[in-house]
Amino acid sequence: MKAGEWIAKHKYLILGLSIILLIPSMVGIARTRINYDLLSYLPKSLETVEGQDIMVDEYGMGAFSMVVVEGMELKDVQKLEEEFSEIEHVEDVLWYDDVADITLPIEMIPKDFREAFFNGDATMMIALFDHTTSSDEAMEAVTQMRKAADERCFISGMSGIVTDIKNLSLQELPIYVVIAAGLSFLVLELATESFLVPVFFLLSIGLSILYNLGSNVFLGETSYITKALTAVLQLGVTMDYSIFLLESYEESKKKYPQDKNKAMGLAISNTFRSIVGSSVTTVAGFIALCAMTFALGKDLGIVMSKGVVIGVICCVTVLPAMILIFDKPIEKTKHKPLIHAMDKTSAFITKHYKAWILLFLLLLFPAIYGNNHTPIYYNIAQSLPDTLPSNMANDKLEEDFHMSTIHIIMLDKDMDAKDKRAMMAEVENVDGVKWAIGLNSLVGPSVPDSMIPKDLKSMLQSENHDLEFVCSEYMSATPEVNNQIEQIDHIVKSYDKNGMVIGEAPLMKDLQDVTDVDLVHVNTLSIAAIFIIILIVFKSISLPIILVAVIEFAININMAIPYYQGISLPFVASIVIGTIQLGATVDYAILMTNRYIKERQSGKGKKEAVSIAHKSSMVSIVTSGCSFFAATFGVACYSQVDMIGSICTLLSRGALISMVVVIFILPAMLLVFDKVIIKTTMGFRKKKQQSQLNLKEA
Repeated sequence: MKAGEWIAKHKYLILGLSIILLIPSMVGIARTRINYDLLSYLPKSLETVEGQDIMVDEYGMGAFSMVVVEGMELKDVQKLEEEFSEIEHVEDVLWYDDVADITLPIEMIPKDFREAFFNGDATMMIALFDHTTSSDEAMEAVTQMRKAADERCFISGMSGIVTDIKNLSLQELPIYVVIAAGLSFLVLELATESFLVPVFFLLSIGLSILYNLGSNVFLGETSYITKALTAVLQLGVTMDYSIFLLESYEESKKKYPQDKNKAMGLAISNTFRSIVGSSVTTVAGFIALCAMTFALGKDLGIVMSKGVVIGVICCVTVLPAMILIFDKPIEKTKHKPLIHAMDKTSAFITKHYKAWILLFLLLLFPAIYGNNHTPIYYNIAQSLPDTLPSNMANDKLEEDFHMSTIHIIMLDKDMDAKDKRAMMAEVENVDGVKWAIGLNSLVGPSVPDSMIPKDLKSMLQSENHDLEFVCSEYMSATPEVNNQIEQIDHIVKSYDKNGMVIGEAPLMKDLQDVTDVDLVHVNTLSIAAIFIIILIVFKSISLPIILVAVIEFAININMAIPYYQGISLPFVASIVIGTIQLGATVDYAILMTNRYIKERQSGKGKKEAVSIAHKSSMVSIVTSGCSFFAATFGVACYSQVDMIGSICTLLSRGALISMVVVIFILPAMLLVFDKVIIKTTMGFRKKKQQSQLNLKEA
């Protein structure tokens, strides 16, 4: 109470400090690097990641792009190759003129090279970059290559994809914030009693979002998914806190009509206690993401749990200051809330609770089955529009050369030449391998080492390793290419136990293996954490089971819908949605259950207790669910990046499903399991007996 009164008394100081804090926040935002490559979040211990590091250390290159050129004379292609080679951070370009003079007829160059780099009027070159796939340097190199090229040139590869993700994200991110804020504003106008209050709600949450983004500077960098979702999620999950504060302030003003500072002090004290309890489950859901081996989970988990904490702090400091300073304009713009008591609807729902239990049982199996069979895709390029340059280039690669990706085999340099040829022959016989080329296949086994062109040799051979390129007809992140990689890796290791198969497709295979395990671990951990929190809050064994089961049912319905729609989800969405929806919406169930327990312990019968709990919490649950829906739905409709759009689609739909399930199914569960709840809740009988005794004495 004293801390609350101090905040209320020093409202101008707090508002002034909140504005000053924007300066370091904006500096922090500007200095926080954004990572657009999800593959860089794979564990460093993986062989594919170690191989990428060796490429950088020994060859001075960390990424490459396949460049398709159509309808251009060889001399013009050579000029283009030279122009590419002069671009900063392009280490080298592998093409026809690296093995022969362009005056030599194409038919006379080595067969492997000819088939790999020529088809009709199309030719292909491989541009090698001196930095890793997602580095700013590699993305800038791709940008400059695109400027140098014309419409007959197509630049594919992971660096091109990452560059397109960056450009699209930078273009869309400001729109996300505007859409989320606009739709949330509409919901708040319906739910609150003043036209001005939603403005201050959004300003307070907006400041907390900027503080959160600015404090990310201590992390060094965050992913583009984290940055895109931070504002939307923080707005959705912390809006309730502002509503709680306003409701508490309106109640407190009735006690202290002449002293608004004291009324706000009491409101801050009461709100802080309630929102700390509410925010713990949300934070627990986000912290569970930190347990992922795939480091994107840790990135999103830290930023969002930090955002919830900052949101709570701003709710009990900045927002009260704004409301007190602008109290008169708020009073003048008051109106009746359009979302008001729903007593008749509530009575109908609780009366027909058996029907909702039956509906729950009917939907349970289809929901679980659909959730377990929803198709997941891991190809990052698939999450982007087909019209982007990188995807158009990938289509040209498939169209002109019937290839989708290139693997790199890294071998011991001192491996016997005969074994290398035998190994490559085996690799070429693997299903889906179009060709395999290395130093020997480019210059021929009979060419003396001294006669091999220096540039070509440095490109494919280091002090310790040789590189071989393997062309695959299969797309990355498909069962066919994953099986192909396993076969190639088995062949390579049979000749060189330290040999590695690296590149885009092997990385995506590891991505699938890692995230499949993460999905199980994260969901289990989030359920366990929230189960324990509810156990501590209610001191009950049965209530955590009931509440978690209700929200997990909502999650299963949400995740099953794409299966029945025939839609596949990006892997990121499938991992994070369960823990976020559980952490953010279990509060709806806790709110209703808390009132039910209070009424039962005061001596009310089970039907009356459930009815009171349902009527008193229904408006808050609807407001909260609609706010979360509003913050995410617009972004889901607008975003062209499916990684972001799918997550927001699941979150917006999940908020509504959780809201509906809590309103319809939870009261039915409380009525059905009332006896079990009483017997398994600590101190329940004692309080009930005491209340009955008090009633008799009265």
